[in-house]
Amino acid sequence: MVAPPLLWPEVRASLHQSVWRGDLPAVRALEALDRLSSSAIASRAPAGLGGKAWRLADEFGWATTYDAEYVALAQLLRCRLVTLDAALRRSTARLGFVVSPTEL
Repeated sequence: MVAPPLLWPEVRASLHQSVWRGDLPAVRALEALDRLSSSAIASRAPAGLGGKAWRLADEFGWATTYDAEYVALAQLLRCRLVTLDAALRRSTARLGFVVSPTEL
């Protein structure tokens, strides 16, 4: 599996926010972070990733490029983007490569 470098700060921010809100005990969040950090996810930032993400955000009318980073990486590497984000799947359905884990 591959992900843009953005994955790691997003995961840390999400887990920390869950702890801060009281939704998740800190020990569980840190365990999740350790498991993810030791998983077989390679960080990739091919040439043109930022520009491609910017153009995709414009194309889809997104205010930020966060989701576009993942879509751009999948496009540049010519692979599928697997996500649990239903809104992302719906908005990018016409691309044909954004799928849920159940579609693998």
